[in-house]
Amino acid sequence: MAIMITDECINCGACEPECPNTAIYEGGLEWTWAGGTNLKEVKLEDGTVIDANEPQEPVSDEFYYIVTQKCTECTGFHEEPQCAAVCPVDCCVDDPDHEESEEELMAKKEYMHGE
Repeated sequence: MAIMITDECINCGACEPECPNTAIYEGGLEWTWAGGTNLKEVKLEDGTVIDANEPQEPVSDEFYYIVTQKCTECTGFHEEPQCAAVCPVDCCVDDPDHEESEEELMAKKEYMHGE
């Protein structure tokens, strides 16, 4: 299951540098697939292929956010999600809308990092 940041976020930014996939961004900032990964291009669910450096719309304009498609819960990097471990207000929590098995999370990690 991916991690999400709740609206209780105080925008401290402690989580952002901890993410091995660069899946966490400051509210209002665009994100890219390439950031923190080895991806050059990405095939979207609708079959469209895009440049991994192409800016994507922010998920949130108010709070730090996690890009679900890039979150692996730190699988293959750490024993637990690092964002949740460092969050001072415990707002990095499991996203019930995006449950994934450990195998799926590892496959996502390998896809993004080419390992």
